[in-house]
Amino acid sequence: MKVVVYDAGECDRRKCTATKLGKSRKVKLVNRLNMLPRDALVLNPFSKKAVSPEDKDIVEKKGIAALDCSWERIKKSSTMFKGNKNHRLLPFLVAANPTNYGKPCKLSTAEAIAATFYIVGLKNNAVEIMSQFKWGPHFLELNHELLEAYSHAKTSMEVVNIQNEFIGG
Repeated sequence: MKVVVYDAGECDRRKCTATKLGKSRKVKLVNRLNMLPRDALVLNPFSKKAVSPEDKDIVEKKGIAALDCSWERIKKSSTMFKGNKNHRLLPFLVAANPTNYGKPCKLSTAEAIAATFYIVGLKNNAVEIMSQFKWGPHFLELNHELLEAYSHAKTSMEVVNIQNEFIGG
């Protein structure tokens, strides 16, 4: 599976999940935006459409593109998210990474990639990504109920409805 991550150079390299995934050759790290694959599914926290199982074909054929940057600087980096029709945001999930443990929606790049794989139905890929980290399997356990529900939705709207029901109820 093709996963390309733009490295904005804003993270602590010792804690950076994208760096570790790059070193283990699970993702390709790039330092220029024009190196991101065209038509890939772009993980974009500002998108209006959520990742859903209907995106499986895009992920299988074109891959995933992600931005690795600091959450403190995400607004500044948002200009990097313009220009692709396949932008998706992740629904509500809770971080298990040591930096943001227990914080909703503050996932590491590895968690975001794994969640995308899981939601579109490529669960083995999600397990493989998270197996690179001591805490990784816990992310999948912590979010198991939601990830399963999201992965059984048919559309982005159904994913959002599941999220809203979980948050509100």
